[in-house]
Amino acid sequence: MIELRSLEGPDREWAAAFLHERWGGVVARRGELVDPTGLPGFVAFADGARAGLATYAVRGDECELVTIDSLREGIGVGRALLDAVRHEAVEAGCRRLWLVTTNNNVRAFEIYQRWGMELAAFRRHAVTEARKTLKPSIPEYAANDIPIRDELELELLL
Repeated sequence: MIELRSLEGPDREWAAAFLHERWGGVVARRGELVDPTGLPGFVAFADGARAGLATYAVRGDECELVTIDSLREGIGVGRALLDAVRHEAVEAGCRRLWLVTTNNNVRAFEIYQRWGMELAAFRRHAVTEARKTLKPSIPEYAANDIPIRDELELELLL
């Protein structure tokens, strides 16, 4: 069973170190640089150990899943984190949730659709375009050494 806690206290210290190691301190989302360490989020626990992390941003009636990381695959960590962020987005009055995934990850599209999410739109090369505007701050590679040219920005209807 996955237990979720809001990102605060000692979990925030752990998350800041994890995000810096994983994402390099800043991420490019929706055309701007975002430091995810100060954002609200959730930590997932499985068997008493940290198993994942998600951060999000609320922007008017649109929300954004800024980072999501599962440290244990195949046990529902990613789904629990995404559901928690979706719930917070709905509570905040958001009508859309934006996220970034890789276009070589067809599995992500299938999973989101299986989870009942309606993909309203996506933009190829959104992060690459942001990098052109914000250069040279954004590295050529994102998490897991995936080239940013392979990232898509997705819009989910809530």
